[in-house]
Amino acid sequence: MFRGILSPSITVLDAQGNIDFPGNELHINRLIDKGINGILFLGSIGEFFALSLEEKKEFITFVTKTVNKRVPVLIGTGGTVQAEVIELTRFAEQAGADGAVVIAPYYFRLDPDSIYRYYANLARSTALPIMLYNFPDRTAFDLGPELVLRLVREFKHIVAIKDTVDNISHTRKLIQVVKSEFPDFSVLSGYDEYLLPNLMAGGDGTLSGLTNVIPEVFADFMKAYAARDFGKLAIAQAQISILMNLYEVTSPFVAGIKGAVAAVGVPIVPAVKEPAVELTALQSQTIRILLDKAGITSR
Repeated sequence: MFRGILSPSITVLDAQGNIDFPGNELHINRLIDKGINGILFLGSIGEFFALSLEEKKEFITFVTKTVNKRVPVLIGTGGTVQAEVIELTRFAEQAGADGAVVIAPYYFRLDPDSIYRYYANLARSTALPIMLYNFPDRTAFDLGPELVLRLVREFKHIVAIKDTVDNISHTRKLIQVVKSEFPDFSVLSGYDEYLLPNLMAGGDGTLSGLTNVIPEVFADFMKAYAARDFGKLAIAQAQISILMNLYEVTSPFVAGIKGAVAAVGVPIVPAVKEPAVELTALQSQTIRILLDKAGITSR
């Protein structure tokens, strides 16, 4: 259901830290115009963890209307309070979203049965297609192939997984185990640089942050892969490899990605929600150097 190049969109803020609706509209239109196949709002890079439930609902209403079915809209609804996860997922469904991306609960390390109940309770509460979000570095729990297969067998509207694990073998095992029984189940890599091995292992694409910065490179990557144009693939892979260093410019990485979006000429303020901090002059310079090294024009 969800395949190709999907972008976990940044949430554009103004200098005061409020949602910048015109800035978000500009960014959304740019992603679609550059060939992105779907957009996730309120993911990790969308700062879901720093936005109130009221802000999220207002933003969901805005983005579904702005995208207007041009590409699939996914909404990040995961969290630690299951009642709020269910409430937000139902709200996204009523607003016209095409799917929910749901990270496992975090803070306490939970056992597989607890994680199963979390997703099962959610699945029973909505008809909206669900994408599992596996990010063990943040949740201290790994959604392995056996648990994913159990959930997919029981709930037909659990249709995909974003596998944010820095180990392509993990994604490969998900592909081999789950897609062997459910070939239409989508397995997307959460790390940009694993797009090619994901596709070659039989996966379905990527849902990763650099698509905010260079959506056209990823769109061209997919065209080159379909055409088996290995020269163009090598060029795109080299650019992506260089720009993976953007994730290390700031901690958390959101400010660095926003700074890179601004640096390529998108007229946004690279503001982030507290307690994250704004870019320093040195960090901005580092971003420009990386873009130049990758052959991406920066302003």
